[in-house]
Amino acid sequence: MFTFLKQLLSHNSAPTRTDWQPAVRTLAQVKRHEQWLAECVYLNWAGPYFKAYHFRKAGVNSSQGLRVQLLTDNGRQGAIFFFDPSIGPGNFRHFFDFTRGRVLQLGYNLSTSDQRTLEHPSYTETIDKHFLKPQPNDCSETGRCNQRFGSITIDLISINGQPGFIRFFANPYHDDIFTPARSFDELMAAVYQLPPADAHVQARIAEYARE
Repeated sequence: MFTFLKQLLSHNSAPTRTDWQPAVRTLAQVKRHEQWLAECVYLNWAGPYFKAYHFRKAGVNSSQGLRVQLLTDNGRQGAIFFFDPSIGPGNFRHFFDFTRGRVLQLGYNLSTSDQRTLEHPSYTETIDKHFLKPQPNDCSETGRCNQRFGSITIDLISINGQPGFIRFFANPYHDDIFTPARSFDELMAAVYQLPPADAHVQARIAEYARE
Protein backbone atom coordinates (compact mmCIF):
# COMPACT_ATOMS: atom_id res chain seq x y z
CA MET A 1 0.00 0.00 0.00
CA PHE A 2 2.79 2.44 0.84
CA THR A 3 4.27 1.93 -2.65
CA PHE A 4 0.89 2.81 -4.13
CA LEU A 5 0.70 5.95 -2.00
CA LYS A 6 4.15 7.07 -3.08
CA GLN A 7 3.09 6.71 -6.71
CA LEU A 8 -0.19 8.55 -6.10
CA LEU A 9 1.52 11.47 -4.41
CA SER A 10 4.59 11.59 -6.62
CA HIS A 11 5.53 14.55 -8.81
CA ASN A 12 4.87 12.51 -11.96
CA SER A 13 1.23 11.81 -11.06
CA ALA A 14 0.07 15.41 -11.46
CA PRO A 15 -2.66 16.02 -14.05
CA THR A 16 -1.25 16.67 -17.51
CA ARG A 17 -2.62 19.42 -19.74
CA THR A 18 -1.10 20.08 -23.14
CA ASP A 19 -1.96 23.79 -22.97
CA TRP A 20 -0.03 24.31 -19.73
CA GLN A 21 3.66 25.19 -19.80
CA PRO A 22 6.16 24.95 -16.92
CA ALA A 23 6.48 28.23 -15.00
CA VAL A 24 10.17 28.95 -14.52
CA ARG A 25 11.64 31.72 -12.38
CA THR A 26 14.90 33.30 -13.53
CA LEU A 27 17.84 33.44 -11.15
CA ALA A 28 17.29 37.18 -10.75
CA GLN A 29 13.63 36.60 -9.87
CA VAL A 30 14.54 33.93 -7.32
CA LYS A 31 17.07 36.22 -5.63
CA ARG A 32 14.61 39.09 -5.62
CA HIS A 33 11.98 36.89 -3.98
CA GLU A 34 14.48 35.73 -1.36
CA GLN A 35 15.19 39.37 -0.55
CA TRP A 36 11.43 40.07 -0.32
CA LEU A 37 11.10 37.18 2.13
CA ALA A 38 14.13 38.22 4.18
CA GLU A 39 12.63 41.69 4.63
CA CYS A 40 9.30 40.14 5.76
CA VAL A 41 7.30 42.23 3.28
CA TYR A 42 4.59 39.53 3.34
CA LEU A 43 3.59 40.68 6.84
CA ASN A 44 1.82 43.61 5.22
CA TRP A 45 -0.90 41.28 3.83
CA ALA A 46 -0.79 37.84 5.50
CA GLY A 47 -2.57 38.94 8.67
CA PRO A 48 -5.00 41.31 6.91
CA TYR A 49 -6.08 38.62 4.41
CA PHE A 50 -6.49 36.16 7.30
CA LYS A 51 -8.65 38.70 9.14
CA ALA A 52 -10.70 39.45 6.02
CA TYR A 53 -11.27 35.70 5.52
CA HIS A 54 -12.78 35.33 8.99
CA PHE A 55 -14.87 38.48 8.56
CA ARG A 56 -16.25 36.96 5.37
CA LYS A 57 -17.03 33.67 7.13
CA ALA A 58 -18.87 35.59 9.83
CA GLY A 59 -20.91 37.44 7.21
CA VAL A 60 -19.37 40.80 8.05
CA ASN A 61 -19.13 43.04 4.99
CA SER A 62 -16.74 45.97 5.02
CA SER A 63 -15.91 48.62 2.46
CA GLN A 64 -12.44 48.94 3.97
CA GLY A 65 -9.52 46.54 3.97
CA LEU A 66 -8.69 43.63 1.69
CA ARG A 67 -11.42 41.65 -0.06
CA VAL A 68 -11.81 37.89 0.28
CA GLN A 69 -14.40 35.54 -1.18
CA LEU A 70 -15.09 32.03 0.15
CA LEU A 71 -14.74 29.11 -2.24
CA THR A 72 -16.72 25.88 -1.78
CA ASP A 73 -17.46 23.42 -4.56
CA ASN A 74 -17.15 19.69 -5.23
CA GLY A 75 -15.78 19.00 -1.75
CA ARG A 76 -13.11 21.68 -2.01
CA GLN A 77 -12.77 24.53 0.41
CA GLY A 78 -10.81 27.66 -0.25
CA ALA A 79 -10.62 31.40 -0.54
CA ILE A 80 -10.07 34.02 -3.22
CA PHE A 81 -7.84 36.95 -2.32
CA PHE A 82 -8.58 39.91 -4.55
CA PHE A 83 -5.77 42.18 -5.68
CA ASP A 84 -5.76 45.67 -4.21
CA PRO A 85 -3.90 48.53 -5.94
CA SER A 86 -2.23 49.42 -2.64
CA ILE A 87 -0.30 46.14 -2.81
CA GLY A 88 1.22 46.58 -6.26
CA PRO A 89 1.58 43.84 -8.92
CA GLY A 90 5.11 42.93 -7.84
CA ASN A 91 4.20 42.36 -4.21
CA PHE A 92 1.10 40.36 -5.19
CA ARG A 93 3.15 37.98 -7.33
CA HIS A 94 5.67 37.61 -4.51
CA PHE A 95 2.75 36.87 -2.16
CA PHE A 96 1.60 34.12 -4.55
CA ASP A 97 5.00 32.41 -4.30
CA PHE A 98 5.15 33.12 -0.56
CA THR A 99 1.96 31.07 -0.12
CA ARG A 100 3.58 28.15 -1.94
CA GLY A 101 6.60 28.36 0.37
CA ARG A 102 4.45 28.36 3.50
CA VAL A 103 2.57 25.25 2.32
CA LEU A 104 5.86 23.47 1.60
CA GLN A 105 6.83 24.05 5.23
CA LEU A 106 3.71 22.13 6.31
CA GLY A 107 5.01 18.84 4.91
CA TYR A 108 4.16 19.18 1.23
CA ASN A 109 5.93 18.55 -2.07
CA LEU A 110 5.61 20.88 -5.04
CA SER A 111 4.13 18.68 -7.76
CA THR A 112 4.00 21.25 -10.57
CA SER A 113 4.26 24.98 -11.23
CA ASP A 114 2.60 25.78 -14.53
CA GLN A 115 1.30 28.70 -16.56
CA ARG A 116 -1.07 29.16 -19.46
CA THR A 117 -2.40 32.16 -21.36
CA LEU A 118 -5.87 32.31 -22.87
CA GLU A 119 -6.74 34.82 -25.56
CA HIS A 120 -10.30 36.10 -25.22
CA PRO A 121 -11.98 38.46 -27.72
CA SER A 122 -11.42 41.55 -25.56
CA TYR A 123 -8.71 40.55 -23.06
CA THR A 124 -5.87 38.15 -22.28
CA GLU A 125 -6.09 35.88 -19.23
CA THR A 126 -2.98 34.34 -17.68
CA ILE A 127 -3.13 31.66 -14.99
CA ASP A 128 -0.10 30.76 -12.88
CA LYS A 129 -0.58 27.60 -10.83
CA HIS A 130 1.25 25.84 -7.98
CA PHE A 131 -0.04 22.32 -7.27
CA LEU A 132 1.17 20.68 -4.04
CA LYS A 133 0.69 17.22 -2.53
CA PRO A 134 1.33 15.99 1.01
CA GLN A 135 4.53 14.05 1.51
CA PRO A 136 3.63 10.31 1.53
CA ASN A 137 4.36 9.57 5.19
CA ASP A 138 2.59 6.93 7.26
CA CYS A 139 0.58 8.01 10.26
CA SER A 140 2.04 6.01 13.15
CA GLU A 141 -1.16 6.00 15.26
CA THR A 142 -3.63 4.78 12.63
CA GLY A 143 -1.44 3.15 9.98
CA ARG A 144 -3.08 5.37 7.36
CA CYS A 145 -1.33 7.98 5.27
CA ASN A 146 -1.44 11.45 6.80
CA GLN A 147 -3.00 13.61 4.11
CA ARG A 148 -2.77 16.78 6.20
CA PHE A 149 -5.14 19.13 4.32
CA GLY A 150 -5.34 17.12 1.09
CA SER A 151 -3.86 18.37 -2.16
CA ILE A 152 -3.49 22.15 -2.39
CA THR A 153 -3.76 24.42 -5.41
CA ILE A 154 -2.68 28.06 -5.56
CA ASP A 155 -3.65 30.06 -8.66
CA LEU A 156 -2.75 33.60 -9.67
CA ILE A 157 -5.13 34.95 -12.31
CA SER A 158 -4.03 38.01 -14.26
CA ILE A 159 -5.91 40.01 -16.89
CA ASN A 160 -3.86 41.81 -19.57
CA GLY A 161 -0.75 41.33 -17.45
CA GLN A 162 -2.28 42.81 -14.29
CA PRO A 163 -3.06 40.58 -11.28
CA GLY A 164 -6.73 40.02 -10.48
CA PHE A 165 -6.82 37.53 -7.63
CA ILE A 166 -5.16 34.57 -5.94
CA ARG A 167 -7.24 31.43 -5.55
CA PHE A 168 -6.14 29.16 -2.67
CA PHE A 169 -7.94 25.88 -2.00
CA ALA A 170 -7.58 22.39 -0.58
CA ASN A 171 -9.00 19.22 -2.12
CA PRO A 172 -9.14 16.41 0.49
CA TYR A 173 -8.68 12.73 -0.36
CA HIS A 174 -11.71 10.68 0.69
CA ASP A 175 -10.26 7.17 0.50
CA ASP A 176 -10.00 5.19 3.76
CA ILE A 177 -6.25 4.76 3.28
CA PHE A 178 -5.88 8.40 4.32
CA THR A 179 -6.41 10.03 7.68
CA PRO A 180 -9.25 12.61 7.75
CA ALA A 181 -8.19 15.94 6.28
CA ARG A 182 -7.65 18.86 8.61
CA SER A 183 -9.91 21.85 8.05
CA PHE A 184 -9.26 24.72 5.67
CA ASP A 185 -9.55 27.09 8.64
CA GLU A 186 -6.50 25.37 10.14
CA LEU A 187 -4.67 25.69 6.83
CA MET A 188 -5.43 29.40 6.66
CA ALA A 189 -4.11 29.86 10.19
CA ALA A 190 -0.95 27.86 9.49
CA VAL A 191 -0.15 29.90 6.39
CA TYR A 192 -1.37 33.43 7.14
CA GLN A 193 -1.77 33.92 10.90
CA LEU A 194 1.29 36.11 11.36
CA PRO A 195 2.10 39.27 13.35
CA PRO A 196 1.32 42.69 11.89
CA ALA A 197 3.90 44.59 9.87
CA ASP A 198 5.86 47.24 11.72
CA ALA A 199 6.73 50.62 10.23
CA HIS A 200 9.98 49.35 8.74
CA VAL A 201 8.25 46.48 6.92
CA GLN A 202 5.47 48.79 5.72
CA ALA A 203 8.10 51.07 4.23
CA ARG A 204 9.33 48.22 1.97
CA ILE A 205 6.06 47.99 0.02
CA ALA A 206 6.94 50.61 -2.60
CA GLU A 207 10.29 49.00 -3.43
CA TYR A 208 8.64 45.84 -4.81
CA ALA A 209 5.24 47.17 -5.87
CA ARG A 210 5.89 47.72 -9.60
CA GLU A 211 8.03 44.71 -10.48
